Amino acid sequence: METPENLRALAAYMDHTLLAPTATESQIRTLCAEAAEHHFKTVCVNGSYLSLAREVLAGTGVGLAAVVGFPLGATSTPAKRCEAEACLEAGATELDMVVNLGRVKSGDWAYLEAELKTLRKAAPATCLKLILETCYLDESQKKRLCALALDADWDFVKTSTGFGPAGATLEDVALMRLAVSGKLGVKASGGIRNLETALAYIRAGATRIGTSSAVGILGEARAHFPG
Repeated sequence: METPENLRALAAYMDHTLLAPTATESQIRTLCAEAAEHHFKTVCVNGSYLSLAREVLAGTGVGLAAVVGFPLGATSTPAKRCEAEACLEAGATELDMVVNLGRVKSGDWAYLEAELKTLRKAAPATCLKLILETCYLDESQKKRLCALALDADWDFVKTSTGFGPAGATLEDVALMRLAVSGKLGVKASGGIRNLETALAYIRAGATRIGTSSAVGILGEARAHFPG
């Protein structure tokens, strides 16, 4: 993968993220203002703040991502579908859904396939990202989930919630990129806090970066890239 050539190109990789359970209205407003100022791809927030974020971001061109089944992925398929529909109604343009890890560990691939197809039917025109939480999975499970996401016509596979015991790794990003044959995006998230790390993930195959440190990363980049 080629690295971005300027600040605007780098910013377009970034999902500016605030998913802390203690996030306040003031912090969400700041998140959105920063995203608009720096032209980040999206902000990513919990569902209860979507209406606020939509209001603040109106007319900025910044997308609005929400998480579904977050952070455990263990809610039922109907519950995930209901949450997804509520997020769309509140203004989400992208949805990041956590896979049901227990079903993965049980080898219940039929359940997982059905869940991904159900969510795609619920959000037929929406960018969908499947969060694998790779730190819990072996290589064969990661590859199988990438294949399911590809078959269900999802848009991205994503490494991590940022709430597990470990986040993204370069090896996982490269594996996921290969597993989807370049046909889906790959979002790296979890532990990406500086420019060097972000660029390493982009070179490894990430097409989106999820981070709460996007402003700092872009600040570092000003010394390296033209505006």
